[in-house]
Amino acid sequence: MFASGATDLLILVTSRLVTRIIGNVPPMTMADSNDPRRYIRLAATIRAQIADGTYPAEARLPSISSLCEQHHLSRQTAGKALRLLENEGLVRRVPGLGYHVS
Repeated sequence: MFASGATDLLILVTSRLVTRIIGNVPPMTMADSNDPRRYIRLAATIRAQIADGTYPAEARLPSISSLCEQHHLSRQTAGKALRLLENEGLVRRVPGLGYHVS
């Protein structure tokens, strides 16, 4: 259930409430580009930003292009991270407008 290593997280998702309980997710860096699970790390970063209020409910998330530029990722990787969060119910995709916090 939990990722191993120094960045272990326990995320509690209860209808629109996201609480970060333990751990810390470092921002993506160039060094992270060698991690085979880059999309999971990006999803964890966005999840933590939702939990700390950086992106409140109904807020629009940065575009895939912006995420790619900020985190040095491909469009496929950034899209996969957002789809993971969409499947978890944390964000929703609005056609033509991007991803928004649920």
